[in-house]
Amino acid sequence: MSQTISCMIMRGGTSRGPYLKISDLPKERDACADVLLKIMGSGHELQIDGIGGGNSLTSKVAMVGPSTHPEADVDYLFAQVGILEKKVDFAPNCGNMLAGVAPYAIETGLFPASNDKTTVRIHNLNTGKIIHATVSTPNGKVKYSGNTIIAGTNSPGEPIHLTFIDVEGAKTGKLLPTGNKIDVIDSVPVTCIDAATPVVLIKASDLKKTGYESPSEFDNDVEFMSRLENIRLQAGRLMGLGDVSNSVIPKPILLSPAVHGGTISARYFVPNKCHKALAVTGSIAITTACCTLGTIASELINNDSDDSSFVLEHPSGTIELSVTRKADDSSVIESVSLIRTAKRILNGTIYLD
Repeated sequence: MSQTISCMIMRGGTSRGPYLKISDLPKERDACADVLLKIMGSGHELQIDGIGGGNSLTSKVAMVGPSTHPEADVDYLFAQVGILEKKVDFAPNCGNMLAGVAPYAIETGLFPASNDKTTVRIHNLNTGKIIHATVSTPNGKVKYSGNTIIAGTNSPGEPIHLTFIDVEGAKTGKLLPTGNKIDVIDSVPVTCIDAATPVVLIKASDLKKTGYESPSEFDNDVEFMSRLENIRLQAGRLMGLGDVSNSVIPKPILLSPAVHGGTISARYFVPNKCHKALAVTGSIAITTACCTLGTIASELINNDSDDSSFVLEHPSGTIELSVTRKADDSSVIESVSLIRTAKRILNGTIYLD
């Protein structure tokens, strides 16, 4: 393999990382992981020999290629790359990095642009799910500049509409992998749900938290973080995911009543640090739980699950989502949609030696 690789660095939603062509990487996952570790500079807290940013939100990689699915236009493989630890997790999807997939596909000629708006059907290889991304393409060019600001970023952009199709059972094949809407782990009621990504939902007050603490307050509470990780590990086994000590899923999420006019408030963990905002896939899981009577989330919103629009509060602001329900059964969600933005930062060559 060549000692160089082409990349485009983009901000996708509230994340940032390199976008690469799948064809430029080894097909075998372990060999691919080795290349990604070199690219990001893992093994050093600053990722000093690579392009990682020393934070879980900036140590992500999106790999894109021609679709292998009949109902999609491109394939998208996501990797969460360790910072100090030299490990790569291909298990989860990242909905924020996904925001840059359609622009990248158009920019690199993987998919042709239309003259106004272009919808790219994306096949996520991590979960097998399909996502439709609609981007503005006036005169056949991706438009990045706009007036939309999403919480967790500081620059406006053109809205990118993401619609996640059939979100249930992304990794386990079941919306409720344990078969229960409520399980009890270490005397704490939890909801284990798999929608876009597997998560374990916990009422903040059940862990003696308000749920409105800052990310740094959670991160610095060693006893709390240890207890949360213990619950996560047990939830992983209950969900059929096995030993998840080396995996970032399931993600633990603390929930509490909304205080700023939204639907519900959340603190999302990635999994050993509190996210400064809220992941797209995590927000879809929360929204789906809000729509599912008897879950921790639906109880916190008083089982008012018939809404089609949801506003989730998080440390950086809010994220808005809308759901489309099955016509003959409103309890079944056909898709979940939201808006992200993306920013093209750099086009270049990475040296691997």
